[in-house]
Amino acid sequence: MTTAQEAQLPALQATALTKVFGSGNTEVVAVRDVSLVVQRGQLVALLGPSGAGKSTLLTTVGLIVSPTQGHISIGGRAVVANERFLVNVRSFRRKHIGFVFQKANLIPFLTALENVQLAMEINDESPRSARKRSMELLDYLGVADRAGHLPSKLSGGQQQRVAVARALANRPSLILADEPTAALDSVRGRQVMELFKRVAHEQGSGVIVVTHDHRALDVFDLAWEMEDGVLRPGQTRHAA
Repeated sequence: MTTAQEAQLPALQATALTKVFGSGNTEVVAVRDVSLVVQRGQLVALLGPSGAGKSTLLTTVGLIVSPTQGHISIGGRAVVANERFLVNVRSFRRKHIGFVFQKANLIPFLTALENVQLAMEINDESPRSARKRSMELLDYLGVADRAGHLPSKLSGGQQQRVAVARALANRPSLILADEPTAALDSVRGRQVMELFKRVAHEQGSGVIVVTHDHRALDVFDLAWEMEDGVLRPGQTRHAA
């Protein structure tokens, strides 16, 4: 399959996903028969109350946990069949999935540049090439002037921009963000959501953002809602 053909395939396709924790009287169905498709270049909001199953769904499609049943394909490649992983999970995640969390989780003793660069070097990118792309990404995300600073010298919004750069480092098909603006004020939170829109539309990754912030929903292409582990049909947004 050519790169052009791969680019036409969904960033994520999941079918009949169910995730059960415990058994008997302690059984909890966190995700219940969920099917979804995220196209490349699409920005999707995942909404719902606490305990609805949003984070569990994210960690399942992100290959952090295996589903109890269901199938997952990422970038057109089958990666999960029921409880069985079909790929080397650690290697596949590094190459094809980017993660952004509520806290930036940057390595505190590495500079912004080094945090992004490391994500590529552990994926066997040469230091020279990794450094070049890291600077390009920091520039693209508006924090190139902070490249030599440690995380402690960056604002919360700047740290999240570096975290997004790190997530983009290996050109992933899919980016998953779990409450990435929860620690930011409304202005900086919206800036980060606008940033995800730009990343999805210009970089061609499929992006899912778990959020409780309804103020920035106009940014998204699609909004899904979860409740009691069930995913409701998405509503199309008309984001510019």
